[in-house]
Amino acid sequence: MGPTRREPHGVSGAGDELRWMASPRNEGFLTQDQREKLRIAVQNAETLSLASPRSPTGGSTSALLQQYELQKEQQRAAAAAAAARGGGGGGGGGGVRHVRRSHSGKTIKVKKDGAGGKGTWGKLIDTDTDACLDRNDPNYDSDEEPYELVEAPVSTPVEDYKKSVVPIIEEYFSTGDVKLAASDLKELGYDDFHRYFVKKLVSMAMDRHDKEKEMASVLLSSLYGDVISSTQIRLGFVMLLEAVDDLAVDILDAVDVLALFIARAVVDDILPPAFLSREKASLPESSKGMQVVQIAEKSYLSAPHHAELLERRWGGSTRTTVDAVKLRITDLLKEYIKNGDTAEACRCIRELAVPFFHHEVVKRALTLGMESPTAEALIVKLLKEASEELLISSSQMMKGFSRGVDSLDDLSLDIPSAKSQFQTLVSKAVSQGWLDSSFVHVGVNGDVQDDEHEKLRRYKKEAVSMIHEYFLSDDVPELIRSLKELGSPEYNPIFIKKLITIAMDRKNREKEMASVLLSSLSMELFSTEDIVKGFIMLLESAEDTALDILDASDELGLFLARAVIDDVLAPLNLDEISGKLPPNCSGAETLNMARSLATARHAGERLLRCWGGGTGWAVEDAKDKIAKLLEEYESGGDVGEACNCIRELHMPFFNHEVVKKALVMAMEKKNERILGLLQECFGEGIITINQMTKGFSRVRDGLDDLALDIPDAREKFLSYVEHAKKSGWLLPSFGVATSA
Repeated sequence: MGPTRREPHGVSGAGDELRWMASPRNEGFLTQDQREKLRIAVQNAETLSLASPRSPTGGSTSALLQQYELQKEQQRAAAAAAAARGGGGGGGGGGVRHVRRSHSGKTIKVKKDGAGGKGTWGKLIDTDTDACLDRNDPNYDSDEEPYELVEAPVSTPVEDYKKSVVPIIEEYFSTGDVKLAASDLKELGYDDFHRYFVKKLVSMAMDRHDKEKEMASVLLSSLYGDVISSTQIRLGFVMLLEAVDDLAVDILDAVDVLALFIARAVVDDILPPAFLSREKASLPESSKGMQVVQIAEKSYLSAPHHAELLERRWGGSTRTTVDAVKLRITDLLKEYIKNGDTAEACRCIRELAVPFFHHEVVKRALTLGMESPTAEALIVKLLKEASEELLISSSQMMKGFSRGVDSLDDLSLDIPSAKSQFQTLVSKAVSQGWLDSSFVHVGVNGDVQDDEHEKLRRYKKEAVSMIHEYFLSDDVPELIRSLKELGSPEYNPIFIKKLITIAMDRKNREKEMASVLLSSLSMELFSTEDIVKGFIMLLESAEDTALDILDASDELGLFLARAVIDDVLAPLNLDEISGKLPPNCSGAETLNMARSLATARHAGERLLRCWGGGTGWAVEDAKDKIAKLLEEYESGGDVGEACNCIRELHMPFFNHEVVKKALVMAMEKKNERILGLLQECFGEGIITINQMTKGFSRVRDGLDDLALDIPDAREKFLSYVEHAKKSGWLLPSFGVATSA
């Protein structure tokens, strides 16, 4: 086989294309002029092909090219001659190929190289190319632009919700219209996504002025219950605690501001106080979220008058405190029961301007209805009217009844028939249509007889009266005598619960007095079992108490720790209490706090001063005062003055220190006159038999050390014990060789 023939670049392809166009089947598509041009082009292509240097039969390439150039020159000359003649005549030559006559008879000059003018096919052998659109062309049409498919991301409902709430919040910050914000949020739907609204609202407010922070708190309080459920509020703040590390990058004081928002939410009753303890257990110790919880708990919610301070922290707030609102609610309900004017009562409720707190109206109204059977009909009428006028929403009504259920056990102590009365109220509310039928209420326990209820009611009434009188008089012996006369030792735990509950809602002076009284009762009247049961009852009802006393958990922890320091409870008693608490009881956290306080360094001195400004002294200060008053008595001998000084210590639970120091001083100075002071104190009830016994026990336990300085310490002590037993100072169980 011969060598393969290869054409110059572009020659073979063009020749094949031209020969295809010149084939008989394509002739019908060409005009006469185009056929002529095509014939010449085919000849030229074949000539070039034959002139290929690798063609076996090819001649001189240069000669063929010269011949081609000559033909082109002749064509140009013919065209010039035709032009010189004015474009006339159609005679042969090359001029025919460059002139065309239109259908109208008008002569049209064809473009050079065969490219057509208007209405022609264009240049010979033109290939299709991409059209270039000029956007400045008056005839430009955007529909002629090539289509381009762009991949668009698909948004989720959560992302749509997050985008939608931003303009709602921005508009609210501009207008302050709570109702509009509530309406817009309801229109969005997606109730299960409201946690993202809470997070976005607070995070946007955190980076703005105090005005917007206050507005955010007011909006959350207003939306609570009706628009945003308590669960969504809680989850929103949980998300904020988890995101505070990121927020702190842009907001330098994010930790402190978020702590304020959470404390304010607790004060506004949209977050339960237990929220802080639950989150503390789940957050990492080193996280900023843990710092937020600790600041909210220790710096804001533990401060005196914290509710009022938090309400006005961001300045310009005209809202009243929670306690003030509760007082106004109680007053308006009592006034309503007196005059029976439903319209006036509804107007007063409306003027409170706290729709998020209407559940308190419901709860207090139900309590008043159960306390006074004659008021029950009026209460039912008021609540029905408030529901029909949409003054109290269905969610607030449900919440108020639910809170009533939670407090039934405590109410039953004062109102024996509370459960049956509550069931009657629920039945009326459901039948009249102003309480949802899905409400689940408790039944009535009929295992307690009416006479027992009446006895318990009387005891509680007397106990409360005695506690109030004690807070006025500070007379411990008188209260102990009154309790003995009242009898009913089986109700001692209830007295303890009442004492501490009333003290928690008062000032530090009353808290200190309650601790002092508890210490005295533990030695004179109450057993350790009574005190343990009393604290168990307090811990079990801690959540209910926190609804009325916001810092109840912390206060109760201090009372427990103080009881340990005062020897009212032993540390092991805390374990006993823990074992008797029901599962998942919020009081367990309070108990753990009490353990930490009681075992901390210098716990005794700190806890004796825990009610700052109360009557507690530091231990060392108390010891110094006792030593000085005994020395003054030993030198002056004024029994009355010494007794007054002991009273003024206001530490009856610490009088065993007086006994101990008096006995040691009598041994050292060999002066038994000081025993006369003990006799006087015992006779006047200043030092009780328990404190006397405890003081003798402490001396007995330290006899070995005393014997190093006082050789005859044991003999003297035995004589003192014999004298004390004859005088009735000591408990019968006391012995020199046994523990008291």
